[in-house]
Amino acid sequence: MNSFTSFFTDAVLRAPTIGCMLMCFSAALVGVVVFLRKQSLIGEALSHATYPGVILGTIAAIFFSVGIDQELELVTCIILGAFFCAMLGLGCIQLLEKKWNIRTDSALCFILATFFGIGVTLASYLQFTFPAFYKQSQNYLYGQAATMTDYHIGIYTFLSALIIVILMLFYKEIQTITFDREYAKSIGVPVKRIDFCLFILIALALVAGIRAVGVVLMSAMLVIPAAAARQYTNKLFHMFVLASGIGLLSGYFGNYLSVELTSYLAQKYPAARLSLPTGPMIVLVAATLCIFSLLFAPKKGYLLRKIRIFLFQDQCIRENILKTMWRHGPQNKIAYTAISETQTASHGYIWFCLWRLMHQGWIIKKDPTHYALTADGEYRAAQIVRLHRLWEVYLADYLGIGAERVHRSAEEMEHILTPELEKELTLLLNDPKQDPHHQPIPPNAAF
Repeated sequence: MNSFTSFFTDAVLRAPTIGCMLMCFSAALVGVVVFLRKQSLIGEALSHATYPGVILGTIAAIFFSVGIDQELELVTCIILGAFFCAMLGLGCIQLLEKKWNIRTDSALCFILATFFGIGVTLASYLQFTFPAFYKQSQNYLYGQAATMTDYHIGIYTFLSALIIVILMLFYKEIQTITFDREYAKSIGVPVKRIDFCLFILIALALVAGIRAVGVVLMSAMLVIPAAAARQYTNKLFHMFVLASGIGLLSGYFGNYLSVELTSYLAQKYPAARLSLPTGPMIVLVAATLCIFSLLFAPKKGYLLRKIRIFLFQDQCIRENILKTMWRHGPQNKIAYTAISETQTASHGYIWFCLWRLMHQGWIIKKDPTHYALTADGEYRAAQIVRLHRLWEVYLADYLGIGAERVHRSAEEMEHILTPELEKELTLLLNDPKQDPHHQPIPPNAAF
């Protein structure tokens, strides 16, 4: 097993690892802008639009008598062809949208299918006439990071530096255009020029990345790191930093797992000849990080949000039980049936809530079916009722909402009003003694 550092020092592993990391880094930075501008499908369309350029670049290399072993010249021809077709595809998309009034999604799908179909047609010609060159061009369809050299590191280093410089120079303009395009136009921001620069960056990121990840999967590296980063922050700068970090991790661990798992499978199942290509592994690592972010991000993570929702609903049920018991009479015992009739939860969960309230010292069990509030429970229940009725007074007297319409809102707000808001409401309403329904408002001992 190779060590983590050997992927940066080994002569064979160094170029694929560093090259993929830089490719993912640059794609993630560009992807943030693409993601926030809701143009994710443009990455898919333009990545597929590069495929005929790859084939045309290969044909051009053949025309100029570039040998199959002249990798530098061949790669240069392919990259230039791919970049040309990506920009041509972009121009066709804008032509369809602005001149022929075709919807954006339809234009993107049209260009994606048309250009990729042209590429497949050209590839079929190349397959039978120049099979060695055809095989070389297919590395750009699904990616082949293992054969990357230090030349690719130089390309990705230059591309990453170019993207960072442009983002730094036009950060404020990009931020303004991304979030409020009309405002940017009104203050004189050169929107069209910056849009053109961004589209060039997208094309460069896609063209550079297809060597490692491939035409089919490259658009994923634009969207996935940005989508993952978005779960952690609402600030553009932080999103750039997080997305680029996720891109770097994806590039590294995609290479690491591709090498190590392929080696493990070869030892475990030598007859099967199993291998895990680097490009798809990079995308899978990025997708795993994104799924983890979608589930466990502190504020937006799905599972954590569900947990917060459950805890809040649990708090509401327990407070509603206390309120029901208080209204029945703070000093009187109340039957379980009278409690359950006012709650929407299941009987089992109500029993569980009653047990927890007893454990917290807010209620006591008088007999097997009757409960009563303790002194602490009575105070807590009175506070809930106070917040409920204060909010009703605020809605009715301060906002002029009819008394018959304030109860439902108060049922929701009583669980989230803080002591600071309670104090402000009390001062604002001059410490009212009755709610709009002429029921007494319990006093607060803290005032």
